[in-house]
Amino acid sequence: MKDEKEEIDHLIEQALTQEEAEFYHKLDEQNLIEKFGGLFQGKMKWINVMSMVFQFIIFGIAVYCGYRALYAIDTTQMLQFGIGAFLAMMAVSFLKMYHFMEMNKNAVIREIKRLELQVSVLSKSLKKD
Repeated sequence: MKDEKEEIDHLIEQALTQEEAEFYHKLDEQNLIEKFGGLFQGKMKWINVMSMVFQFIIFGIAVYCGYRALYAIDTTQMLQFGIGAFLAMMAVSFLKMYHFMEMNKNAVIREIKRLELQVSVLSKSLKKD
C-alpha cells in the first residue's frame, strides 16, 4: 500500500510544475506537533489562543480545588471543592476535545486540497490528450 502511494505521488510530481510541486509537498501529512501549531494559524487563530488561555486558567482552578478538597476539614467543604475540581476538569476536557476536532478539521481540509490538486492535474493531462 505504501509503495502504491509513493508511486502515485511520484507520478503526480512529474506532472506538476515546480511551483505546484512545492505546494503539493506543503500539503503532505503532518505530525502531531505540526497539527497543533496549525491551530494558531488562519482566521480562527484568536479563538484558539483564547480557548488555550482559558484552558490553563481552568486547569489552575481544578488544581486549587483538588488541593483544597484533599485538605478540607469538614465533609461539606470537601464535597464542594471536589465537585469544583471535577467540573473544572470536565471543562478542560471539553476544550481539549475542541482542539482535537479543530486539528482533525484542518487535516480533512488538507486532504481535500490534495485531491483538488490531483483532479486539476488529471484534467490538464486529459485536455492535452
